[in-house]
Amino acid sequence: MLERLNEAMARIEEDLDGEVDVKVLARIAGTSEYHLRRLFSALAGVPLSEYVRRRRLTKAGAEVLSGQDSLLDIAVRWGYGSNEAFARAFKAMHGVGPQEARAGRKPLRSQQVLTFKLVVEGSAGMEYRIVEKDELRVVGRGTRVPLVHVGQNPAIVEFVKGIGRPTLERMKELSDGEPAGLLALTFNQEGVEEGDRLDYFQGVVTSRDAPEDMEVMTVPKNTWAVFTTEGPYPETIQYMWRDVYTQWFPSNSYQSVEGPSMLRTEIDGDNARAELWIPVTS
Repeated sequence: MLERLNEAMARIEEDLDGEVDVKVLARIAGTSEYHLRRLFSALAGVPLSEYVRRRRLTKAGAEVLSGQDSLLDIAVRWGYGSNEAFARAFKAMHGVGPQEARAGRKPLRSQQVLTFKLVVEGSAGMEYRIVEKDELRVVGRGTRVPLVHVGQNPAIVEFVKGIGRPTLERMKELSDGEPAGLLALTFNQEGVEEGDRLDYFQGVVTSRDAPEDMEVMTVPKNTWAVFTTEGPYPETIQYMWRDVYTQWFPSNSYQSVEGPSMLRTEIDGDNARAELWIPVTS
């Protein structure tokens, strides 16, 4: 998998001054567009589109400093329709505008070409199972929150607090399906950088009628990879997310598919036992 992913990275370099077609990259990598984007984001720490943008601006930066071509020619070559649009993107990455960089030969930032290598980690193994599930009906409440990599997510904490303990207990009483108990569903994630937004839904799988103060969410029929972990809260859960995408997927034949991920967490003091459901295809 990593060898084919690196072939896709080489193709990006070939196509930088034209169209970088994610469909072509996914075909080279032997996976789907959706899974390629999720896997790349997890491995690289930035979305694929952002990496391509940075590589183009790195190339453009070298040309700006060389002084051989006009700034407009450079802008057009790297996909910008005007000097103004190019200047904004250039300054966002390099910290200075192209004219200032050319006049003062100020240092610029560089996005190096990424390659992926296998690092042997996770020698303790990862516990998982594959589950087939028909359409699920989830009842609860949802919102949109920013992504937080380390520590508790304040927006989620405030949202759940706003639901209130009595309502959460009513939710739990509705649960009559698998996965059982209160679930945290996440989906429609913009990217993997801190602050990128995603949808969050707190609810339970149930066949019962939804109370008037709760919403109904339908989760399509899927094959699920189900992972379990136990340890200090919340670090263990966040590490599980990381390890699933950086270790488990590259080592297995499954690919993630679009749809909500579901997390069930049982907290006991500073420790937690968690079960993570991710929709996959083989």
